[in-house]
Amino acid sequence: MITLQGRTVAFLVAPKGAEQIELTQPWQAVAEAGGTPRLVSTKAGRVEAFHHLDRADTFKVDDVLGEVSADRYDALVLPGGVANPDFLRTDRRAVGFVRAFFESGKPVAAICHAPWTLVEADVVRGRTLTSWPSVRTDLVNAGAHWVDEEVHICTSGPNVLITSRKPADLPAFAETLVTVVAKAKA
Repeated sequence: MITLQGRTVAFLVAPKGAEQIELTQPWQAVAEAGGTPRLVSTKAGRVEAFHHLDRADTFKVDDVLGEVSADRYDALVLPGGVANPDFLRTDRRAVGFVRAFFESGKPVAAICHAPWTLVEADVVRGRTLTSWPSVRTDLVNAGAHWVDEEVHICTSGPNVLITSRKPADLPAFAETLVTVVAKAKA
């Protein structure tokens, strides 16, 4: 059995717009493997998730950007949703937080539209990844190689980068996340 005992995984989301299932399913996988998921956002309080374009549940923020660094976590998960990564990529603290995981060699997992934030952090050049199809052109223009796969693990860079296309890919995405974080250096 894979265990994440002693591992802390940051889930970075904007105050509004994260696709709820892309937050909750990987979160549950981390928790069930014995890891500690932490919700990180740009503001304290609660974040509001969405089911596509409809408002969904709210979740309590554990850590606020500007008060924590990537050093505190073992890995980063970037849930999608259209509005979530679009908001995050305009916040310099969020972009810097994401970039720090790459610079320190820690695993990063991004699903659906979340690679938009990776593009802004300038960490996809020379990497192979997948995403929601409409993000493909942005990734290619940023120097990435795009593939249409359920889950893709890219090791040709300073860290392991896990990407998936859509909510239907979540079982493979969550399983891969747990496996990669368990194997990563603590």
